[in-house]
Amino acid sequence: MINNALKKIRLFHNMKQNELSQELNISNSYLSEIENGKKSPSIELLQSYSNYFDLPVSSLLYFSEQLENEGKISKTFRIKSASFILKILDWSTEDERKKTKGEN
Repeated sequence: MINNALKKIRLFHNMKQNELSQELNISNSYLSEIENGKKSPSIELLQSYSNYFDLPVSSLLYFSEQLENEGKISKTFRIKSASFILKILDWSTEDERKKTKGEN
């Protein structure tokens, strides 16, 4: 589900819930409810994630779909999909590092 994908992306970036909730300008309790699947994220929230992590919304949805289908698809396909998603996340963090270095 999308909640699991959003949580994994936050954890991949070593962020705490309260840090991300501040960055996204939402309450920590709302982010917690999203990540725990108690509430569904709005399109606006997905766009905020997309902007903050510099990932297309479509990649967020794709990642979510792959996590949901984890037990339903072959191991080879899961590994290739996970590799693709990690490359997207690496690209995103590399771009951010370049931006940060350019500002110093």
